[in-house]
Amino acid sequence: MEGAFASASAITDQRQKIEQYKQILSAVISSNDILHARKFIDHMLSDDVPLVVSRQLLQSFAEELGRLAPETQKEIAHYILAQIQPRVVSFEEQVLVIREKLAELYESEEQWSKAAQMLSGIDLDSGMRVIDDTFRLSKCVQIACLYLEDDDAVNDEAFINKASFLVSNSQHEVLNLKYKVCYARILDLKRKFLEAALRYYDISQIEKRQIGDDRHGVPIKTTVSVTVLEEALNGSVTIRQLPLG
Repeated sequence: MEGAFASASAITDQRQKIEQYKQILSAVISSNDILHARKFIDHMLSDDVPLVVSRQLLQSFAEELGRLAPETQKEIAHYILAQIQPRVVSFEEQVLVIREKLAELYESEEQWSKAAQMLSGIDLDSGMRVIDDTFRLSKCVQIACLYLEDDDAVNDEAFINKASFLVSNSQHEVLNLKYKVCYARILDLKRKFLEAALRYYDISQIEKRQIGDDRHGVPIKTTVSVTVLEEALNGSVTIRQLPLG
């Protein structure tokens, strides 16, 4: 690969240089070879490649990660993040894509905390790029919901509290509903049943809306709980304590 790198590096026309590197990247992705991928990453982050070129190529690499086998994808993604870390300010957009891709993979494997940890590494307060409050809110709610899947009351509460500072100014109805459901489930997890019940009842009063099939939208069990709770509060359902033992 060194010959291919040297050839591309010697090209003076930037557009041609990028096209040459894209061909090398395509071969690396197709090979599914960890060693070749590492060499490509190392070269992109070396002084031989201008920053404007390395940003574009690493962005392409990040977007193509899903083509790699899952275990290869994990190893390469973690390697990129580790190698980029000393210069992370220069590659924030690339890091964002990599972390989202890796979180998606972990979530598909139901490794909820790992997915949450990957997303929590995204700098939501960066001064190097424009981040709107809707994006911040969506990530905080997503991370809280992922931790909630592992019954991690400490971390999910930390992120839902961050979301609380943002939701008051949000006009995004679906996202606001996800926040409300997540908050209610956290209260439920912490055994604050009365507060959780009031939150669920509040949710039940919201006009029904189509929110898609997002797992972390409004879960079926929550919808059922809200329906039962509303009927109980209206006096049409009697809830009895089940005998223990």
